[in-house]
Formats: sequence, structure tokens, C-alpha cells
Amino acid sequence: MEMLEGTTLAGGVEIRRLYIAAGHKFFGHHGKPAGENPIVEVAELECVAGRGVRGDRFFDFKESYKGQITFFAWETYEAICRALAVQDKPLFAFRRNVITAGADLNEWIGREFQIQGVNFRGTEECRPCYWMDQAFAPGANEFLQGRGGLRAVILNDGILRVGNQ
Repeated sequence: MEMLEGTTLAGGVEIRRLYIAAGHKFFGHHGKPAGENPIVEVAELECVAGRGVRGDRFFDFKESYKGQITFFAWETYEAICRALAVQDKPLFAFRRNVITAGADLNEWIGREFQIQGVNFRGTEECRPCYWMDQAFAPGANEFLQGRGGLRAVILNDGILRVGNQ
């Protein structure tokens, strides 16, 4: 796949985990209990340009949606576990699609980047909300301010797989 002009090749980035969820657990549940929709770990994600991750709750969510795919840093997971003395919560508690290692996700906000031949444009931080205190541990929402992950749009079709570039 061709790299778009001005796109940063995200070399050295490792994909540690990939997830999809067919339905929402927290999104749209303000003032109501959390939903029961599970998130599922998968070996690969099918990224569809302008539409999202096939099989995920935000696929075709709305036109030009800036959160077609979400990223979360393994390093942030390790840091929050240490800071909040948590040892029993899985990565999927954050409900992000792609868990990366070796990248500062905030550097990709407003930039185009490529991982495993798929081009993305980082749109904004995937800001945490009050649900994080329930989903992960008390204090998670505050801890994750400024490091909740990355929301992005998908610029070309492709497949992401667990592992290195």
C-alpha cells in the first residue's frame, strides 16, 4: 500500500492487542447503567477507509466520524496499573481498538501516520470519562487526562495484525 504524502511511517510501533465491540457499553449510557456489550480480542482488524473497523460499534456510525478507530498505549496501561495499584484489570477495560507499544500517541494528533500499510489521521485525544473509574478503578478518569489514547480516521483500506510492522 502506498504511503500518502506527508504521512509519518510509525516505525518501531508494535501492536500488542486488537479489539472490537459490536455494541456500546458506556457510550450513550449517561445517567443509565453500563451496557452489557462485551469487547472481543481479535487477531486482526479490517480497517475500511472513511467507515471504521468492520464489526465494531462505530463502523458507519456517522459520516466523517473522527473516532473511526481508537488507539491506547501499553505504556499508559502499565503506568496506571502502578499508580492505582491495580493488578487484575485487563486492557480491554479501556475499550480501545488498538493497543500499541513504542509510540507517543499524542504526537499523532493532527497528523497522518501509517501502521502496517494502513494510513490514518489522528483527530484528537480519546478523552476518558467518569466511566473509567467504574470500568478500571477509582482514580482512572483523573489519571488518564491527557493520555486516554488517540481517535483517528482511516484513510485507506487495510488489515492490522498483532505484532511489529
